Amino acid sequence: MVTSRVCPVVASTTKLVWNNKDAWISSTDPVHEPLVDADTFARAQTLLAAHGKGRNTRNRHRVKRTYALRGLLLCGLCQRRMQGQYTREQPYYRCRFPTEYGLANKVIHPRNVYLAERDILPTLDNWLVTLFAPHRLRDTLTALAESQPDPATDPDRLAAEHTIRECDAKLTHYRTALEAGTDPTLVTQWITEIQARRAHAVATTKTTHPPQRLAANDVDTLIQQLRDLRTVIDQANPDDKADVYRKLGLALTYRPGKHEVRAEITLDAHMWGYGLCPRGDLNPHAR
Repeated sequence: MVTSRVCPVVASTTKLVWNNKDAWISSTDPVHEPLVDADTFARAQTLLAAHGKGRNTRNRHRVKRTYALRGLLLCGLCQRRMQGQYTREQPYYRCRFPTEYGLANKVIHPRNVYLAERDILPTLDNWLVTLFAPHRLRDTLTALAESQPDPATDPDRLAAEHTIRECDAKLTHYRTALEAGTDPTLVTQWITEIQARRAHAVATTKTTHPPQRLAANDVDTLIQQLRDLRTVIDQANPDDKADVYRKLGLALTYRPGKHEVRAEITLDAHMWGYGLCPRGDLNPHAR
């Protein structure tokens, strides 16, 4: 039996705190049969005291998750990028039902579309290794170079230039309306909005880099670089493999209705330093 284990705090509060163990008063003749013996109780106290030892915070440690296809996989139903998530310690890609984007009434879309990474990578890697096999490498790169779009038809740049022309026409119209006696406050508001839109479009034309076409001599350089693609794909970790996919201009579209993934490659010389392809960039073991 133990008494005097707690005492009131000596202050203006009535909070109780534990006495020091050396101040406890224990009876040598227990009144009731103990539920556990003294040794078991002492060991339990030792284990409790050691629990959480060395922890300075209750925050959970963040675990870095790697996705080899991050940002490369589109949902074939809504054309949005599928987001990576881990389920049962396996990487998946998910597209949620897009109600927040106002597409629910326009697209037949399940609440969630899932695709396991393990169901893509083996087939994808085998396709890439076959496509860029040493005996097919020149034919593949030549075909890719010939199929490149004209840089002058870059859609983002063309859209921005079209917006600039529209804004210029509206600004001219607003100035005419102002001279005709339209409320100056209202016209000023219109002009401010259009000028902001025009400035954004101008900034887009300055930051948009159209795809850089591969020249004929670039093909020979890439042949040297991609010769060991099989080794890179077989040995690279997910982060390095993701870098390989990006440099190859890989784009994937998942079509859940057909249970298929469409893969496309678009080589862009921007990814190789404007046509120069330093040896070792694709091989993480060469760094």
